[in-house]
Amino acid sequence: MDTTDNKPLPNEAEPTTGMDINADENVAGSTHLNEPVAEESAQEALQAELAEQKDKYLRLMAEFDNFRRRTAKERLELMQTAGKDVIVSLLEVLDDCDRAEKQLEDTADWNLQKEGIQLVFNKLRQALTQKGVKAMQTLHQDFDVEQHEAITEIPAPNETLKGKVMDEVIKGYTLNDKIIRFAKVVVGK
Repeated sequence: MDTTDNKPLPNEAEPTTGMDINADENVAGSTHLNEPVAEESAQEALQAELAEQKDKYLRLMAEFDNFRRRTAKERLELMQTAGKDVIVSLLEVLDDCDRAEKQLEDTADWNLQKEGIQLVFNKLRQALTQKGVKAMQTLHQDFDVEQHEAITEIPAPNETLKGKVMDEVIKGYTLNDKIIRFAKVVVGK
């Protein structure tokens, strides 16, 4: 009899397809033994990385919280002492006012009193100018809602003064070119 049909005999192993079908633990082979160890070490590595990231996160949150507290404290201190420079410079003017008041009581010469008071006013203006305070120039300027607050309107004496500031009731001021008080003005119509 001819056995050339190339059918495998029942005892012969079928060709393998790259899959290890060895299910016996006692048979030589390392594929199935290393898998749990590799999974455990990968899991431990992930847990270690997670713990490291959690530690970084907690440190970052603590650092941010400290930063927030520190800046809040600095902001409060800055607000409390923000006007210190201006007040210190005005103390000299206050001293001059005290001297002028004493001089008013002792001297009857009106021209001397007037000169002393004028010196105090000039020193006050100079101290404020050094700190960046400037008075706005408003008379005969065009009315600007960004700088002026109209108190009332009056008839303009001529056509060129229509829409312009006729009178200044309260001066406007800027601090470093930013308006800190609007000028209250009378506008010609």
